[in-house]
Amino acid sequence: MNQFWENEYIQTAAYYSIVILCMIVFLAIFEAVTRYRNWEEIKKGNLAVAMATGGKIFGVANIFRAAIEQHNALLTMVGWGVYGFILLLAGYFIYEFLTPTFKIDEEIQKDNRAVGFISMIISIGLSYVIGAGIK
Repeated sequence: MNQFWENEYIQTAAYYSIVILCMIVFLAIFEAVTRYRNWEEIKKGNLAVAMATGGKIFGVANIFRAAIEQHNALLTMVGWGVYGFILLLAGYFIYEFLTPTFKIDEEIQKDNRAVGFISMIISIGLSYVIGAGIK
């Protein structure tokens, strides 16, 4: 059975499957902390929400990429991925806190593309910092 789990194709499929499941859970958490419904807004053509959501997806995937590169144990990789997600989520709240003159969620829901773009770049940028710290 060990030979089965040591197969690179099996390992890749396992990482992929776990990351997809984590991505679904993490996006549901992001959906819960925002005031708008991501997929409803995207369906309406709200580009700001699409950019912010895309940045979150890229950010989470980038964190898991770093975790996979650094760890060959599935459980350790998931642990680092969850920790990275928590840090990314904290970054979202810090971004909201650092902009007291307007509400990030409200601006993104209004399709303020500048705010959506900055939100995307923050998620992507923080994911690189978080990924670099994964050892």
